[in-house]
Amino acid sequence: MSEASEIRQRGSKPAEVPGAEPSNEQILTKIAKTEDKGTPVFLEAVRTLLLLLIVSSALSYFVTREDIFWGMKRPAWTRPAVLKTWLNGPQEFTDEDLKKYDGSDPELPIYLAINGTIYDVSQGRRHYGPGGSYHFFSGADASRAFVTNCFKDDITPDMRGVEEMFMPLDDPEVDSLYTSGQLKVMRQQERKKAKDQVHANLKHWADFFEGSSKYPKVGRVKRQKDWETRGEKPVLCKRAHEGRKKRDPPPKA
Repeated sequence: MSEASEIRQRGSKPAEVPGAEPSNEQILTKIAKTEDKGTPVFLEAVRTLLLLLIVSSALSYFVTREDIFWGMKRPAWTRPAVLKTWLNGPQEFTDEDLKKYDGSDPELPIYLAINGTIYDVSQGRRHYGPGGSYHFFSGADASRAFVTNCFKDDITPDMRGVEEMFMPLDDPEVDSLYTSGQLKVMRQQERKKAKDQVHANLKHWADFFEGSSKYPKVGRVKRQKDWETRGEKPVLCKRAHEGRKKRDPPPKA
């Protein structure tokens, strides 16, 4: 036997003989291989993160006595109502359909609409349900009331003429100080500015519901294409009218 082949034989692992007792070296080798596999790194990381989340949530509730997210805004996807809305997809309701979702039936969710978009406000049932301070908004698109604050008269999506509440009143004594041309231009500017104010006020509330994780979007109100031009133009409610002021006189030269 050559010297090289003898070295190879010495360096080779002992062969396992079927039926024979494994040697100590073979047992230790198998144990080492098993331990090397261990728990996958990904699963170990997930398990650690879940444990930290549970501990953090428990500690938050222990400290705050009411919240498991340390006062942070709860993610929308953690709320059952939001998940349900995502699964159902966008829905359409007529104004008549919306009426039955005003909280009177405890088996149904509470919906309100603003600017044609419907939101589920069931999580605020004590506010939007029967007897709640905002119940007048439920089961309807009350866009006009969101601007005028006339919660009894303006539960309607019809915004025609709302801008008048931000326009100054005509006053013969003051108006006589302007030329007819000046008054015409001024009234045009006043109306444009008033419409911008209506848009800003309505957008404020629309953005509030759109950005709320508590009140998920349900869908849209289904209406005829020219619905906003049908019927008589609403009269400006008393509260909105009383808030109007007289036009300022022209500055003195």
